[in-house]
Amino acid sequence: MRRSPHSASTGCPAVGAAAVIVTLIPCIVVSAQQTPRYVERVDVARIIVDARVLDDGGSPITGLTADDFKVTIDGKVARIETATWVGGRDVDVESTPLDAAQFREAAPAGPGRLIVFLFQKDFERSRLVGLMRMLLKSREVLDTLTADDRVAILSFDSHLKIWTDFTNSRQRLDRVLAHDLLLELPPPVLASFPLSLVEHLGADSGRRAYGIERALQLIGEALQPLPGSKSVVLIGHGFGRFSGGGVTMESEYHAARQALVESRTSVFSLDVTDADYHSLEAGLQIVSEQTGGFYERTHVFPDLAMRRLAGALAGYYVLFVERPESRRTLHDVRTELTRRKGRVFAATNFSGGER
Repeated sequence: MRRSPHSASTGCPAVGAAAVIVTLIPCIVVSAQQTPRYVERVDVARIIVDARVLDDGGSPITGLTADDFKVTIDGKVARIETATWVGGRDVDVESTPLDAAQFREAAPAGPGRLIVFLFQKDFERSRLVGLMRMLLKSREVLDTLTADDRVAILSFDSHLKIWTDFTNSRQRLDRVLAHDLLLELPPPVLASFPLSLVEHLGADSGRRAYGIERALQLIGEALQPLPGSKSVVLIGHGFGRFSGGGVTMESEYHAARQALVESRTSVFSLDVTDADYHSLEAGLQIVSEQTGGFYERTHVFPDLAMRRLAGALAGYYVLFVERPESRRTLHDVRTELTRRKGRVFAATNFSGGER
């Protein structure tokens, strides 16, 4: 439909897997006296799907367009209006231009990327060796970032602790990863400017987060005011409740998932446990799949896991997708490639009733 010059467009806040944007398009009939009369209004709801696409080697696939993607919502194919690449300065690709309203919804929170490293600390031997290894490997990931990118470091043991707010100070980040996180107590952390995690996630809130699920919820809620897609790199040993029937998620997990998805935050889980399989890995796998990240074991080939992580952090596609009418409150989303070979990582659901 051709947009009328008198049409208006308004953006809705993020809902579920992505932001929902409603465009109101009035159709105008002009009388002989040139007096406009509104006779129809069509509401078009859209969602934003953040899609990361990697090849078999873990490198990002760039240069894709809307025709290279297929998105289904509740089993129905949804029309993709645009596909735009958002990434670091070292990646230069052509992408579909966005109008002003779309740009405000899709744009990252500043000139670079926002990444949160969350370390799940445990001194049990099968976990400690892997944690120490990944602390060192995480420093290598910093080499792949640009000066415009910002990193925050948090940890969780008995509660959530804040080590740095968003910063691009390589010296500060290196010291935390190489020494402080294992051997020191976190110092008071002041809110950074203009982009801050601490502003919305205070130390007092962290001290009341007694489970990793609650910690993830607080992080998601703190990231929600910041525009653009964000990433949480969860380096840990897992979570969930193990029983005779398997692993079930704690009740607080559902609020955590919703907060992460609504804030457009993908969780990339790197398992430090020295084992080919363990029951609590299920929690890491589930949160990554549902938020558009991935799960990797690191006890055998840690370099491959870090290479894949660097590829995922390099950038993502913002897909503007028309949302079909539905009375469901939780919608299933599937995003895949149509003309290229690669793997797509995107959130698998979003919340929102009938528009």
